Amino acid sequence: MPHPSSSFSATVRVRLDDHPGSFARLASAIAAAGGSLGAIDLVRVERKTKLRDVVILAADAAHLDEIVDRVEQVEGTEVLHLSDRTFLLHSGGKIEVVPKTPVRTRDDLSRAYTPGVARISQAIADNPELVWTLTTKGNMVAVVTDGSAVLGLGDIGPEAALPVMEGKAMLFKEFGGVDAFPICLDTQDVDEIVAVVRALAPGFGGINLEDIAAPRCFEIEERLNRELDIPVFHDDQHGTAIVVLAALTNALRVVGKRLEEVKIVTTGCGAAGTAVTKILVQAGACHVVGCDEGGALFRGRPGLSPAKLAYAESTNPANEQGSADEVLAGADVFIGVSVPGAVTRDGIASMGADAIVFALANPRPEIDLEAIEDCVAIVASGRSDYPNQINNLLAFPGVFRGALDARATTITAEMKIAAAQALAESIPVDELSVDYIVPSVFDRSVAHAVAKAVAAAAHAGDVGRPVAPVLG
Repeated sequence: MPHPSSSFSATVRVRLDDHPGSFARLASAIAAAGGSLGAIDLVRVERKTKLRDVVILAADAAHLDEIVDRVEQVEGTEVLHLSDRTFLLHSGGKIEVVPKTPVRTRDDLSRAYTPGVARISQAIADNPELVWTLTTKGNMVAVVTDGSAVLGLGDIGPEAALPVMEGKAMLFKEFGGVDAFPICLDTQDVDEIVAVVRALAPGFGGINLEDIAAPRCFEIEERLNRELDIPVFHDDQHGTAIVVLAALTNALRVVGKRLEEVKIVTTGCGAAGTAVTKILVQAGACHVVGCDEGGALFRGRPGLSPAKLAYAESTNPANEQGSADEVLAGADVFIGVSVPGAVTRDGIASMGADAIVFALANPRPEIDLEAIEDCVAIVASGRSDYPNQINNLLAFPGVFRGALDARATTITAEMKIAAAQALAESIPVDELSVDYIVPSVFDRSVAHAVAKAVAAAAHAGDVGRPVAPVLG
């Protein structure tokens, strides 16, 4: 069973008989059901009972129900109320729009709105570059989805995608100081999505595409990058790729290998898998073999889609064939961006010495991590309850912060590689270890370092804009 997590936690209000051992029996029942205790608060002391609020952590929703059922069976215990803490956090949504300056007087109103605002509008009409300094555009990102590939839930639609997009906007602000707004589109037509985003673009300094299914996401991003003069970034692809490159850079340092010399096998050739492979090749990897459910992608393999055909043309130099397990023989690195069970222990055990495994499927990785501890040197996953979590949060706030600071017109390959390098270098070489190849997502210095590197790369690549003076 997966580890208990705050994602599946509840506050249970219970009435307990007020005598020794009452709470111990409650705690034992929770532990026997596989749950974990969180905060314990005394609400009220009554004549013969006590009311307590007890936070319980479970592995999933069904497990939480099971734990509560066990609690209800404890002698001398009455469950009065159950509050799902994750649902409570989302009550009313997670973000809001607030003014940066108060409007308390007629003077405030006349400068913030009519008639004073007309001077600002005219100034921008005369010099359009002033929109970057006199409006929110210079710090505003649109988080755009069609709800077709949301987390591990799939095509659940724009309304159900909204909590995820709100969360993304929240993280942009919290970690990068970037204002972001969720835009959930009720269409999966490529032409319509491109037209809507193009029409919305004047109000934003960047577009973050999110949870759009492949291969549609490739065309949408490509067309918007061609048609807009602001950065367009599909985080499911490029955020993942940046963090993978950073983590692999450090993992190779730990085991004393070079990116140019190692053999890398991947499973998953969709949006994230393709972007991961592309950035690895751009950074210098020479021997990457990508696999889907039919095995290795190789030149001449029948039935490949155009995207997978292009993938095969740019990878697998020896044109290897066979299943993922078969091509893993002697490999140095495995990167899974696919599904549980994509590879077996035997396949992983056949890898070369000091093997590196990134099993990133979430919540269940491609291979049971405990099952391979004895045959690999370094393991990373997409989970927060294991060391070396590959989390996009390490990338996208800093990437957009840097792109906005540079007023970039696009996000180039060089900017992504610079982001990965800055992320990798945020851990001093003498502190690297098998369990520490990526920094904590709560290290607030990371986004600043990534932003600085991205902005510098934007200007070096001539995709940054000069800063216009505020007064024109």
